[in-house]
Amino acid sequence: MKTQIESPHPVLLEVKNLKKHFQVKVPNHETQTVHALNGISFLLHEGETLGLVGESGCGKSTAARAILRLVEPTSGEVFYRNHNLITLKQNKLRSLRKEMQIIFQDPLASLNPRKLIKKILEEPFDIHGFSKSKEKEDRASSLLKRVGLTPDQAEKYPHEFSGGQLQRIGIARAIALNPSLIIADEPVSALDVSIRAQIINLLLDLKESMRISYLFISHDMTIVRHFCDRVAVMYLGKIVEIADSASLFSNPRHPYTEALLAAVPSIDLDSKKQNLKIKGDLPNAIDIPKGCVFYSRCPIREKKCEQSAPQLTGEYSLHQVACFLRE
Repeated sequence: MKTQIESPHPVLLEVKNLKKHFQVKVPNHETQTVHALNGISFLLHEGETLGLVGESGCGKSTAARAILRLVEPTSGEVFYRNHNLITLKQNKLRSLRKEMQIIFQDPLASLNPRKLIKKILEEPFDIHGFSKSKEKEDRASSLLKRVGLTPDQAEKYPHEFSGGQLQRIGIARAIALNPSLIIADEPVSALDVSIRAQIINLLLDLKESMRISYLFISHDMTIVRHFCDRVAVMYLGKIVEIADSASLFSNPRHPYTEALLAAVPSIDLDSKKQNLKIKGDLPNAIDIPKGCVFYSRCPIREKKCEQSAPQLTGEYSLHQVACFLRE
């Protein structure tokens, strides 16, 4: 029986069976397919923060770029306010981009080193039709103040800032056009712990004041628990579990989720974590297993797990898991 996710807010983003495959040449000159995304589906409601977690190489960043069509998906559908982004023409997609922004993991690499910060922050206004120089300058100054910087810093270049300051600038650029959706692709993973807390608190403040919805990509489960309303767990290009944050952290169902949570460091010496260990690395994304993608590393696997792939139970249910043994 299908149960719709209970939320007082309408759906902002709906991703349906999104796939992204890359063609690569191997040393013997044959072209092979890398299955970066293998059919992910989820909902994001207005005002909600959905965490997307998993180890490196599972497809989180590819998902972010495919949703925004920064890379073209192989197949699937992405609906933003009932607009299918995959089929939109470029001119219509461009007009919607001001409502959908991204914060990159490496802010320095995402900022033009030849431009003053002022010009970087004015660029979104140039693209979307603001013509008055004074208005653009005032908006750039206002953005800097909103993210905890000062207007005089607009006259500097990116290399003159620290990592935390650069990420604040990246956030300022992302909120310049008052977006409804921001995809944050590991925005604090390269920062010191104290700076991480400042950036997370800034994102929380912006969420409340601007009614922003976040798709928050991270591998830091502690931050995800604090920041996200719901969490989707990815493994080898598929979502293996999705639930509200409280349920996922208190009652993880998929063995991979259990292993992720067991790996989180704790200073509580009396903590009784389940000692569930997984061995080895992610399987090759060129040669995807026929059955469960987690089969080769799963500590509770059975024969049927190798033969067929489990699907997320109950489309749009409150706590979904893709595991034959934990349904």
